[in-house]
Amino acid sequence: MTQMDYSKTAAAVLKGVGGEQNVSSLVHCATRLRFVIKDDSKIDKAAVKASPGVIATAEAGGQYQVVIGNEVPEVFAEIAKISKLAGLSANETSASHGPKRNLLNRFIAMISAIFTPLVWALAGTGLLKAFLAAAVTFGWLDNTTTTYVILNALSDAFINFLPLALAITAAKYFKAEQFTSLAIAGAFVYPSIVALNGVPDITFFGIPVTMVSYVSSVIPIIVIVWLQSHAERFLYTKLPAAIRRFVTPMLLVAILVPLTFLAIGPLSNLISGGLAGGIGWIFTVLPWLGGAIMGGLWQVFVIFGLHWGFVPLMTAELQSTGLTYLLAPLFAAVLAQAAAVTGVWVRTKDANLRSLAAPAALSGFLAGVTEPAIYGVNLPLKRPFLYGIIGGVIGGGMISAGGVAGNAFVLPSALGLPALFSEGSVVMLVLGLAVAVLVPFLLTVIVGFTDPVAETAAPVDGTDLVVLSPLDGTAVPLTEVPDAVFAGGALGKGVAIIPRVGALYAPFDALVVAAFPTGHAIGLQHADGAEALIHIGLDTVKLGGKHFSLKVEKGQQVRAGDLLVEFDIAAITAAGYDVTTPVIITNPKKYPTIGSPASGPVAHGDALFLAIAEAELAIA
Repeated sequence: MTQMDYSKTAAAVLKGVGGEQNVSSLVHCATRLRFVIKDDSKIDKAAVKASPGVIATAEAGGQYQVVIGNEVPEVFAEIAKISKLAGLSANETSASHGPKRNLLNRFIAMISAIFTPLVWALAGTGLLKAFLAAAVTFGWLDNTTTTYVILNALSDAFINFLPLALAITAAKYFKAEQFTSLAIAGAFVYPSIVALNGVPDITFFGIPVTMVSYVSSVIPIIVIVWLQSHAERFLYTKLPAAIRRFVTPMLLVAILVPLTFLAIGPLSNLISGGLAGGIGWIFTVLPWLGGAIMGGLWQVFVIFGLHWGFVPLMTAELQSTGLTYLLAPLFAAVLAQAAAVTGVWVRTKDANLRSLAAPAALSGFLAGVTEPAIYGVNLPLKRPFLYGIIGGVIGGGMISAGGVAGNAFVLPSALGLPALFSEGSVVMLVLGLAVAVLVPFLLTVIVGFTDPVAETAAPVDGTDLVVLSPLDGTAVPLTEVPDAVFAGGALGKGVAIIPRVGALYAPFDALVVAAFPTGHAIGLQHADGAEALIHIGLDTVKLGGKHFSLKVEKGQQVRAGDLLVEFDIAAITAAGYDVTTPVIITNPKKYPTIGSPASGPVAHGDALFLAIAEAELAIA
């Protein structure tokens, strides 16, 4: 596989979402860039999806999510280089950013922003703890030795002091002073305070205190930092400038920490205990049902970005009982999708699909990252995704029926399996995982799916396509387009046209795969697999459809020469927009080069360029 050009991907995606000025915040998780957008109408979704390296896009939790895969940190870093968005990461986002969102979306966005920076550290130290527990279980290491004590401290420290990490990310999110938040969180895990847990007759100025454990806790610090953010803004407006810098944190620590010990901590402990108890009840009374639901729906939750809401539940379970039953069936869900994409790799005759499926399977099995498999292969093919859900339902039900639970927070993957060895039936775990892997794999290989190659009448040595001019105007090289993304070929190769008549026609027989209501861009797909994007003007999405009249709709079949869009060149130009129109092929793996590009005056229907196919099977 070729190395992704991170700079081109970053430039294309940033341009597609409407530029830096249209972004309120940006963060990345394991596989996605997560944008909070100011104006959704300014997003050129076709351009974003056509960007090299982009697997898919999704809109969930109040975010516009661009799925990149395992290389998302590199793309994020490149965006940071060409913009100021490094200082606008979503973990610094407040509720005032972006459009108003419903309560669920706001909650998911908050959890995502606060927990995203911590996930890899939690997963890494959790994996170390899982391996350590497995070593003790199998007799490889004596837990009475100092070696064990040191390794246990390394694996346990981060989650034990989780309130300190959450203080930092919550402070960024709520716009509070980070070091004041750390001072508050530090009091929660101070050794003498920890030692008071369970001690009777504790008082604070005569007021009874029910001391609970704040080690590994989640809810208290998030709530208290939210209160801190509001209190800080109030105090900064009321206190004199000469003293507010040091008096504000003094008052906040002196007031908010006792408030937590007296009320917020016990209440959150009650809530956490209730949630953990409720989960435990489900997985005790009907464990197979709880496992089947989580195993079947987990990847659906991932698609819609809803999975972040389960992170606090898992940490609440771990804090309350030292185990998390929610985690175990997720292994079935993840490995089932990895098995389904492996089945696609075995069955398909499509070389491009195989090249996608192989690394996606490896990523799913070893790292537990399934977005490349889901968005790149399983979901577009439909049946493999369904087979994966079936495997997750059966395997997750079996695993939970065996009482299996995790003893650490890890990413569900083959490497994270040691976290499941200490609780429940190992036999049911193995059987459940075997079913979760074998069922979708066999269904994919035997029952199958609609293979793109299977629709081709016969193998041919490449199918070149003559792309006709969709406009009357002047053809110019793509490199002369005054837009770095198009000129640099980040979205594909082709030719640009400066139109003289405001009518856009189909350049070949095609299926309309993208027809924006704004009328500024059209996506077309030829029967032989060529995919074209025609973008009328530059930044014209900002017109919101004004001066454009769309004549076709998505899913419509068109013939070469059919009218697609009418537009008012004079009005668009008068509004300050360049009408130069790139005509590009957006799947360069199948059509890596263009030939015979036109130059100078052209009329619609004239040959514009030749899209030259790879010398391999033509894909229908």
